Amino acid sequence: MEETNDRMKLYAGKEKNFKKFIWNSETSQFLGRTAGSWLKIGVFYLIFYACLAGFFAIMLAVFYQTLDTNHLPKYTPGGGGSLLRNPAMGFRPLPRSENVESTLIWYKNGDNDDIKHWVDTLNEFIKPYEGTSDAISGQHITDCSEDNFPKEREVCRFQDSWLKDKCQKAESWGYNRESPCILLKLNKMIRWVPEVYETLEELPQDMPESLKKHIEKRMTENQGRIPKMIWVSCEGENPADQEYIGPIRYSPWQGFPAYYFPYMHTPGYLSPIVAVQFDSPVSNVLINIECRAWAKNIKHDRQNRLGLVHFELLKD
Repeated sequence: MEETNDRMKLYAGKEKNFKKFIWNSETSQFLGRTAGSWLKIGVFYLIFYACLAGFFAIMLAVFYQTLDTNHLPKYTPGGGGSLLRNPAMGFRPLPRSENVESTLIWYKNGDNDDIKHWVDTLNEFIKPYEGTSDAISGQHITDCSEDNFPKEREVCRFQDSWLKDKCQKAESWGYNRESPCILLKLNKMIRWVPEVYETLEELPQDMPESLKKHIEKRMTENQGRIPKMIWVSCEGENPADQEYIGPIRYSPWQGFPAYYFPYMHTPGYLSPIVAVQFDSPVSNVLINIECRAWAKNIKHDRQNRLGLVHFELLKD
């Protein structure tokens, strides 16, 4: 019993000392310091960390002045030093942020609230191509063709007005109709130059027959020469998908003209776009779609998504 009383007295003493440490009414100290002491140490650390942050900011500014933001990296695909020698392809619109890993484009036909995300995403993506952005102003922009490749420090023009049919902002990209549009682009790879097909004999065996016929038609229209293009094809991945996907239209071309390459980090450069319009995909059916880019130095790898892009389309 006596031992218990001693423990209680010891505990009470410790509690009293702790409370006194928090606030000592006799000396007006909080946590062992008076208000004046806290003010002095606070001012000291405020000045100390302000000087430290200022020194860091000055050193960062000096370091930034040594950087050339227009400098090309040492290892690039065209120079042979990079392991990344095969371009990948991307698509828009992307699914909502909560489904960032998804590749499903799912919308309710005729429901303006439901299609708003897809339309707004494409509207935002196309802004630099509208001719009002600072990104394409200046003297770097030029009109290109197969006989007029861009000169050094020039880039080729690409405008949203070249996209046709429902693949336009004014048409809500076809999502308020029966013809949704997907925009395709190749990832930027510095100094990468496509090796285009120059004869029909060079076309690979696994290239879709519809694309081969299109290339042959373009060759006839181009005085017997195959246009210098990275060709694009989109198909349903499986026989059922090919049955449900319906007719497909491409604009402004069924591919990316070679004069847009190589990308050299020139200010004002905009990646060329291929708009893919699905005229009448079957409703209430999940359609797996694969789009491929075709050139002699583009290899297709489904596992690493090289030279192709996969997405699903579901229209309710």
